[in-house]
Amino acid sequence: MKDYILKNGRVYNSQSRCFEEKNIVVSEGKITAMEAGIEKEGITEINLEGMILSPGLIDMHTHIYPLCGSSEDTLPMIDGEAHMFQNGVTTAVDAGSCGCKDFFDFKDRFIDKSKLRILAFINIAYGGMVSLASELEPRNFYIETAAAIAREIKEVVGVKTAHYHVGKPFDEEHPAWASVDAAVRAGELAGKPVMADVQPYLPGRPYEELILRRLRPGDIHTHVYAQQFHILNEKNEMQEFMLEARKRGTLFDLGHGAGSFWFRNAIPAYEQGFYPDTLSTDLYLHNVNGPVYGLLNVMSKYLNIGMSPEEVLYRTTARPAEIIGHPELGKLEVGMDADIAVLKIKEGNFGFADSGNARLQGRQMLECMLTIRAGEFVYNPMAYGMPDWKSAPEAYRTAPGVIEL
Repeated sequence: MKDYILKNGRVYNSQSRCFEEKNIVVSEGKITAMEAGIEKEGITEINLEGMILSPGLIDMHTHIYPLCGSSEDTLPMIDGEAHMFQNGVTTAVDAGSCGCKDFFDFKDRFIDKSKLRILAFINIAYGGMVSLASELEPRNFYIETAAAIAREIKEVVGVKTAHYHVGKPFDEEHPAWASVDAAVRAGELAGKPVMADVQPYLPGRPYEELILRRLRPGDIHTHVYAQQFHILNEKNEMQEFMLEARKRGTLFDLGHGAGSFWFRNAIPAYEQGFYPDTLSTDLYLHNVNGPVYGLLNVMSKYLNIGMSPEEVLYRTTARPAEIIGHPELGKLEVGMDADIAVLKIKEGNFGFADSGNARLQGRQMLECMLTIRAGEFVYNPMAYGMPDWKSAPEAYRTAPGVIEL
C-alpha cells in the first residue's frame, strides 16, 4: 500500500505528552494529513480503534552489529530488524558495539542497508565490543579517530566508553579514569555526547566522581539501576549526589541488560521522583530471551511501577531524540516519514523479571499490533490492510514463482 488512512486510534503527541483523537493519512511513505475526523476517498482504511498510535519508538541502547564473530571475546549481538520491529522500534541506537576498526563495515553492511533506522555511539576503543579486550587498554583509545568519525558520519550520535579495567588495581599504565577521560575528550572534539558504562571500583573510581565531575552536562550514564551503583543510602533514600548530578545536567539511561536493572533500586527511586531520562534495553543475544525481551517489556515494567503511558512513551520517543541530537525523530507531524508504532495496553495478570531474577506483579502490558517504517508495514501480526482470502484478487491464487505447464 502506498496510500492509506489510519483511523480511530489515539495519537500520541510527544511534544505535549498527551493523546489526541486524530486520523493519519499516509501517502508515498510520508504523513500527509493528521486531523480529527479527516476522511480520504479511494485509499485503504485501517481501523485502529482502541489502539495507541505513537511515533516510532527509539531504543536508546542496543547492540546490533551481528555476524561479527563468535569468540568469547565478542559480545554476541542481534539482528536489528528481527528484534526491533516487533517492539514498535523504528530507530535503534547501537551503544558502542564498534570502534573505529569495524565501524565502516557496520555502516556499509548494516546501517546503510537496513530498513530499520540505525544510529550509533562509536566506541572509544579501537576494537569496541567486537573485541572486548581492546576496551581494557588505554593504548587502544583512539581519541582523534573516534572524534573524526563522530563528527563526519551523520549516523554517529556520540562516543561510548565501557568495561574498562574492572576488578584490577589501577597503575600508571591503567589510570582509573583513562577510558572516561578519553571518551569525553573525543566527545569535546566532535561536539557530541558521551555514554558511559563504568564500574565504580576502589577508592580511585567512585561513582559520585563520574556523574559530578568527569562527565559533562548532557553526557549519559547508562545502567543507572544496576546493583553496583549506590543511588540509595542506608535508609533507602535517594543519595543527594544523584539529585545534584541531575541538576547539573548529567543524564541517566536505563540500559536494562542481563545484569543492569534491579527493582530494589528502580522502584524506590521512582517513588521518590527520580526517573530515568530514557528507557532502553541494552539488547543483545544473551538477554533477548530474558530478562529484557525487548523495549515493550521494559516499558511495561515502568507502567506497572506507576509511570503513566504518556511518560513511558515520552522516554522512548521525544526524549531520546532530543538527547542524541535528532529532534526530527520521536514525533508525528505532516511531512515527516511515517514511522509509527501501533500499540495496545493489555489488562490482566502479568509478571516481570529484573536482572536479579526477582518478580514484579503487574496488571498492564504493552503489545505491538503494527509497526510502520517510512510508510511500509514492517511488522503486521494482525494482517492490517490485507484482503480477506476469500475475496483476494486473482493474483493471490497463483503462487509467485510457479511455472504452469
